[in-house]
Amino acid sequence: MFNWAADVVALVALLGAARALLALAGMDVGTSFGGIGSSREMMIATLAEPAMMLIVLTLAIAAGTTRLAGVADFFIAEPFAVRVSLALSLVALIIVALAENARIPVDNPVTHLELTMVHEAMILEYSGRHLALIEAASYLKLVLYLSLLICLFAPFGMAPATAGVGGWALGLLAWTAKLLGGATLLGVWEVSIAKMRVFRLPDFVGIAFVFGFLAILLAFLTRGAVG
Repeated sequence: MFNWAADVVALVALLGAARALLALAGMDVGTSFGGIGSSREMMIATLAEPAMMLIVLTLAIAAGTTRLAGVADFFIAEPFAVRVSLALSLVALIIVALAENARIPVDNPVTHLELTMVHEAMILEYSGRHLALIEAASYLKLVLYLSLLICLFAPFGMAPATAGVGGWALGLLAWTAKLLGGATLLGVWEVSIAKMRVFRLPDFVGIAFVFGFLAILLAFLTRGAVG
């Protein structure tokens, strides 16, 4: 019922605001670790946010709307549509999701080595209920990005708004199963590779920006051909 407010551009803006507030919280403690983590977080954000905007605009061009409900309806109607722009958007979104959620190879969410940590450096001085809220928000953010990946690029089983209670229950089960599958793939990915050195992160996240740019370019060029 609130799908009119679920706009992908607004979603990117909200995620960017949350990142900025977390960086300010890291600097607020006044330690060198907080400053290091905040500066590294914003360095990653300078490449991740533009790439995310290019990704969502590519999806908006394909679906003809920036509303998440409209984009979801498009992917439900064309679950097996194969387009180079969407494939590039998928790869770019995976890279952005790894960077935004402080996952390997961009960051190690369980490390406390001052030379490599990013997210943990910002929250190192927090404890108690404040740390619990920050950690809960990070888990929710990971679920959000996994949900975007599985609902946009693996829409099978997703129930439309008119499916009724039974259809919604099946859609919820399908979403849960796909979410568990995505979490399993993430775990396999993280135990298979090592973390990158900090000065190589711009090159890795920059790949998402390049793929996002190519995706939106191809979406514009092929809009008339696939319409």
